[in-house]
Formats: sequence, structure tokens, C-alpha cells
Amino acid sequence: MLETNIIVINTAPLISIIAAIGDLRILQSLYTQVLVPFEVCQEILVGGARGFGVSEFEDAHWLQKLQIPLNNISPFLLNSLDLGEASVIQLALNENIQTVCMDAGEYHQKSLKSRPCTTNSQCMSQRRELAVLTLLYVK
Repeated sequence: MLETNIIVINTAPLISIIAAIGDLRILQSLYTQVLVPFEVCQEILVGGARGFGVSEFEDAHWLQKLQIPLNNISPFLLNSLDLGEASVIQLALNENIQTVCMDAGEYHQKSLKSRPCTTNSQCMSQRRELAVLTLLYVK
């Protein structure tokens, strides 16, 4: 059975929640722990104090914002995803956390652009590969 009271979350979902409802409190009501990798924190804070979502992110003191970068991110993850996404999955694997929240749409677009398919069977193969990767890394 999946343990869903702890989640590791990426940048895009955090920003999307802020854009949709103005703060991140909904996460606090859904999960007992919400972990944000250092790499994700840096992506959000790069906009400075006036960047979109920065004040809401900083006001969410209950978020568990990691203060140290992960030093063991799998090369496979780093070659397949951006640093924030890779850190979300690696942290979940390191801590045996079974629930992550990230936007895979961007990865799918990058994957298709880097390896355009020319036949239906190639496109189906790429979709199966993405599904397998998702199943491997999101327990």
C-alpha cells in the first residue's frame, strides 16, 4: 500500500498552486510532510524577492525546505531530467518516499524533441519508454 502522507514536490507544481489559489496551504492540509529539495528551492528563489511565488514560498514555513544540495543524484536522472526534477526523484528514492509531485509534460516534450519519431511504431516506443521510466521512479 502506498504511503501518501509524505510528498516530495518540484518547482512547477508549487508555482502552479500559488498561481491557482494564492498560497500553498492546501499542501499542508493534504500531507503531514512536504519536502522541497534544495535544488527546487533555488529554482524558486532565483527570481529574487519580487519573483512570482517567492513570498508565498517563503511564507510557507511548514514546508521542509532542504538546506543542502543532494550530492548523489543518479547520472541517469541528470541526463534525463532537469536538476530540480532529478533531485525530487533522488530524494524520494533516498528517503523511501513513495509520492512525488512533478510536471512530466516538460520532460515528455524534451524527450520527443531530442528524438523525433518518424513512424507510428517509433512514437509508440517512446511513449512506452516514458511510461516505464515513470513507473520505475514513482513507486
